Amino acid sequence: MLLEISSEFRKGILFVRLKGKFLSEAMELFKKEVIAKIETCGLRSVVFNIDEVTEIDLKAIHNMLYVYEMCNKNAGKVLLCELYESPVFDRMRKNRIFNYVHLIKNELEAFEVIKL
Repeated sequence: MLLEISSEFRKGILFVRLKGKFLSEAMELFKKEVIAKIETCGLRSVVFNIDEVTEIDLKAIHNMLYVYEMCNKNAGKVLLCELYESPVFDRMRKNRIFNYVHLIKNELEAFEVIKL
């Protein structure tokens, strides 16, 4: 399975749940489903739940950093959750993404970190 994306907007936060292989081949889907929503709605904060991501590549990480840049311009935040048990944790740790995004345990914690 390549990538499945489901998203939900709650209390000013876009929750993005990713499942499968988050690889270069899935970038058009990611841009259409996630980046386009942020651009058209001017969203400030995004939470990525990557509990069910089995693989990730550098292009995917760069697109997540692009989401960070977009949210940062709007004075928002990007959070990653369900990462500690994920098979992609080491791959992401080796990149600079943790210098920019906040790590949280689960989606509920997002409401505490992003004061609304």
